[in-house]
Amino acid sequence: MRNATIVVKVLIIALLLGVVLLQTGCAFKDIDKRIFVVAVGIDPSDKFDEGFKVTLKIALPFGSIKTSAKPSYAYISEEGASVGEAIRLLETHVDKVLELGHMKTIVIHEELLAEHLQEFMDYFVRRADIQLIAYVAAARPSAETILKVEPSTEAPASVALFNLFGDSAIESPFIVTTYLFQLRRDHLAKGINSVLPLIETNENKDLLIVNNSVVISRKKAPVILSIVETKYYDSLLKGSTGFTYQVENDQLKVLLDISKSKMSYKIIKSKNQTPKTIEIHIKMKGIIGESNKKLYLSKLDEYNDMASKEVQKKAYEFFKRMQEESVDPFGFGLRYRSTQLHRSDVEKVWANAYPTVEFKVTADVNLQSTGTTE
Repeated sequence: MRNATIVVKVLIIALLLGVVLLQTGCAFKDIDKRIFVVAVGIDPSDKFDEGFKVTLKIALPFGSIKTSAKPSYAYISEEGASVGEAIRLLETHVDKVLELGHMKTIVIHEELLAEHLQEFMDYFVRRADIQLIAYVAAARPSAETILKVEPSTEAPASVALFNLFGDSAIESPFIVTTYLFQLRRDHLAKGINSVLPLIETNENKDLLIVNNSVVISRKKAPVILSIVETKYYDSLLKGSTGFTYQVENDQLKVLLDISKSKMSYKIIKSKNQTPKTIEIHIKMKGIIGESNKKLYLSKLDEYNDMASKEVQKKAYEFFKRMQEESVDPFGFGLRYRSTQLHRSDVEKVWANAYPTVEFKVTADVNLQSTGTTE
């Protein structure tokens, strides 16, 4: 009986080994059979009424960084009724497998941000090989144009788009960084509007310019934030460093270099729990980086007061404009909803209250010095 059991076990093991040996291994593709997509651009289609034009930026391999003068890319485009269909057609344009696992930037034509965002965003979120930490940006004049810009400062084995939005290279309050997971979360949430960086280029198409941003709304066309508004949004909400601001008082002009910025706020409600006032407090620390007149360290409190009033004024104007545009990039509505979970009409209450809610902004700018000289 024992010998029969041993024989059965041996036969089972042999059968399993035979099955393993018969596996073809076709699911695995060698690296030389793959090409790596680093960025995807999406534009409106000219062939399909509700379709899309998809452009892929593909990194081409090279032997050595020392022997390569600049990065080498290939660009392929195709149109389809959906993003997935267009990418499937693009697979027939190359002789290798399109590898999207290293794709970290999705560039979208600004015209598509109003109505079609949910459609193609669903495709990128569902694909398991696309990272949810991929950067998402708006493009002007088109996503294809932006992807094909190859800046002269772009080094071999480097992608300029990655450096712009990552923390490993440039850090600027003018550049908003939005991830794919963040875009989907904010776009589906109620009480907050997504903000994307807006990428533009110069006439020669050899520079990437990112100093504006776009506030997305599901009910209206996107709202473009100016350079100053983008700076305030990124610094106040995310605490981005490198904040500079010019302050004028009579004949004195100074440029503030802010190294730290923080915003806190409180929603004041009436007796029936309706939003009435949003009290916003801004704290900033920095130094004076430039002045048109001689400065005195003994007058630092005077400069603090002058700077605080100017920051308070500009911030208030920014909040009021967002209110007038019926967008909420700071998520005031989301904060209010989180404190009123017991109410079934909380969304309607906020929608009716936000257009008339009052902003009370206070700013406290603490300048630590006048720079290395007075």
